[in-house]
Amino acid sequence: MNSKTYAGIPKENAALDTAKIVLIPVPYDGTSTFQKGADKGPAAFLHASENMELYDIETGTEVYKQGICLLDSITENSSPEAMVVAVHSKTKEMILRNKFVTVFGGEHSISIGTIRAFKECFDDLTVLHIDAHADLRKEYEGTSCNHACAVYEASQTTNLIQVGIRSMDIAETRVMDTDKTWFAHDMANDDYWVDNVVEALGENVFITFDLDAFDPSIMPSTGTPEPGGLLWYETLEFLKRVFEEKNVVGFDIVELMPREEDKSSDFLAAKLYYKMLTYKFAGQEEDVEFDSNISEKNKVSKFKDNEYE
Repeated sequence: MNSKTYAGIPKENAALDTAKIVLIPVPYDGTSTFQKGADKGPAAFLHASENMELYDIETGTEVYKQGICLLDSITENSSPEAMVVAVHSKTKEMILRNKFVTVFGGEHSISIGTIRAFKECFDDLTVLHIDAHADLRKEYEGTSCNHACAVYEASQTTNLIQVGIRSMDIAETRVMDTDKTWFAHDMANDDYWVDNVVEALGENVFITFDLDAFDPSIMPSTGTPEPGGLLWYETLEFLKRVFEEKNVVGFDIVELMPREEDKSSDFLAAKLYYKMLTYKFAGQEEDVEFDSNISEKNKVSKFKDNEYE
C-alpha cells in the first residue's frame, strides 16, 4: 500500500478499510501520438494536491474527511491490452468493496478499463465524456486500446454523452451519435447546453474527463491542446449540476502532460479532482456509510464468488 497519503491528509483519513473514496493513479503513456509525458501526470497532480488548501469555500466542507485512500499506481505497460486489463481488474475490485472509485491518468486509453468495470457493476450506465476529441476510433495504430479509441467501446455498450468536442476524424462520424454530442462551437452560442446535457444523462453516470476539454489558455499542459475549449467556472457549474441531479458512480481524469515551466495546469487538475469529490459528497455526514448503489443483480451474476477475497 502507498506509504504517502493523497494531498498529505492524516493517515486516519486515508485508510482503505474506512475511506469512502479510493484514488488509483495510472502513469501510462504507451500510445500517445503527438507529445509524450502523460505518464508523468499522476505524480505532478499528487504533488500539486499536497500544496492545495483542503477547505472548499463554495460548500464550506472538507471532503477529505470522508476518507480518501491513495492506492499503489498501476504500472503495467507491457502492452496497451495488458494495461487495460490491469485497470479494469483493480477498478472492479474497488467498486465491489463499495468504494467511490476515482482514477487519474495517464493517457485516455486507461478509460477503456475503468468504463468496462463500471459498466459491469452498474445498470443502465451513462458515460459522460468531456473532451476536445471524439476518441471514437474502433482501432488505431494496430490496437483497440489506443488513446484515440478511448470511448469507442462505451459508444457500443453504454449511453455515451460527449461534451466539448472540437476535433475528430471523418471516420468517427460514422460512429458518433450527434444527438448525444455537444460540439464546442455550438456550446459557445447555446445558453441552455448544460440543461440539455443533464436531461440526456441517465441516472447512473460515470464521468471521464480529458483535461484538453479545457481551453489551452487555462490548461496548456496536455498532449494535444485544442483552441476553443471550456473555461473554469462554466465547467464547475456544469459538473455541480450533474452531481446534484444524477448518481455519479465514479470518474477518471486523464491527459495531464506536466511541463517544468507551467505548474498552473498541475494545480488546475488537482483542484478539479477535489471539486468533483466535493460535489459528490457535499451535504453527506462523514460517519454515514457510503452507498454506491451497485445493482444487486450485478453483484450476484457478473462476478465469480470470492473473486477478490
